[in-house]
Amino acid sequence: MGPAVYAIATMDTKGLELLHVADRLRAAGVVVRTVDVGTLGDPQAPADVSLREIAGTRSESEGSATRTRGEAISAASKALTSFLATEHASGRVAGVIGIGGSGGTALITPAMRALPIGLPKLMVSTVASGDVSAYVGSSDLCLMYPVVDVAGLNVVSRTILANAAHAMAGMVRDAQPARSDRPALGMTMFGLTTPCVTAARERLEALGYDALAFHATGAGGRAMEHLVASGLIRGVLDVTTTEVADHLMGGIFPCTEDRFEAQIAAGVPCVLSLGALDMVNFGGLATVPERYRGRLLHSHNDQITLMRTTPDENRRMGAWIGAKLNRWRTPVALLIPEGGLSGLDAPGEAFHDPEADASLFDAIESAVEPSPDRTIRRLPLHINDPEFARALVEAFVEASGRIRGRSEA
Repeated sequence: MGPAVYAIATMDTKGLELLHVADRLRAAGVVVRTVDVGTLGDPQAPADVSLREIAGTRSESEGSATRTRGEAISAASKALTSFLATEHASGRVAGVIGIGGSGGTALITPAMRALPIGLPKLMVSTVASGDVSAYVGSSDLCLMYPVVDVAGLNVVSRTILANAAHAMAGMVRDAQPARSDRPALGMTMFGLTTPCVTAARERLEALGYDALAFHATGAGGRAMEHLVASGLIRGVLDVTTTEVADHLMGGIFPCTEDRFEAQIAAGVPCVLSLGALDMVNFGGLATVPERYRGRLLHSHNDQITLMRTTPDENRRMGAWIGAKLNRWRTPVALLIPEGGLSGLDAPGEAFHDPEADASLFDAIESAVEPSPDRTIRRLPLHINDPEFARALVEAFVEASGRIRGRSEA
């Protein structure tokens, strides 16, 4: 059979609701395969694919006496992830739609996140009105709040589930594959490094690249690295590494401990800088942790408060970044803007502190082990100076040429 929308739910509790979604999809002209991932008992209605088929000969509902519900959900989620990956690799998945409560959402969304960017994914979930970062991650997964619980068909749920089905049908019918005739590059950006990234992007596009900017909010860095790992992004200008500051100091836009590892593993051309490492991000002023209340704070807007990093914090970040640089086995360059790290770190601006910046630069240079593949350059420029953007592009072109030369040798 050709590509289909895979409609997924724990059909032991939400079988009738999933059939309603499947009926609406078919009425819209979409091929559908229903998938049951229920772990509690028999489904309310037959599915095209059962959990037993997904997981192998042993049903995930078996052994329930010795398995907690959380363990059963985790095992079923892993089985679903593997199943959908295999189905997609065989060209059978046009899109994925799921419905569920907290358990179903925790079960289904990991499998959705593992699918490629651009493939339609929609989850109707009762947790969609809260903090959904754990469910969405760095994927393009869509979440829809059902207003009422997914527990029976009524005047509200019929409408919401039908809308979800029609949204999925529209995405599938007019799907746009993520393809480009130009090599795609990833760039990290903040509002306070926008002039630099914009100038570099324009230069790269003039050279024939498709430059993708990612907002360095934690999720942005993860999204970029997800695409690096998938092979879609073939090079990186990691200009705004501010997520490291939030990771180490407890800000709201942190990276995770594996930041930079995707680039290291892929061996793609990479140029780094230190954009916005002069700051840690918090929410509104009232949300700043008590231990930081006496620090130099700047209200970026009503929702974001910025905290200036100290020399000691910068030394911590320098050591952390230096340790990552030591893991690179392909050419990588780090460009240091001695004139300032962001729009706030310039003469006359609130965060201008050359001494604090110097502690960051010195710590990186002290931590990095000498190697012909690791280039660190100090430039007497502010990060938003046009000349610094030009230097970033030149360094990237040089790294690309060195990596290409090795592959051709």
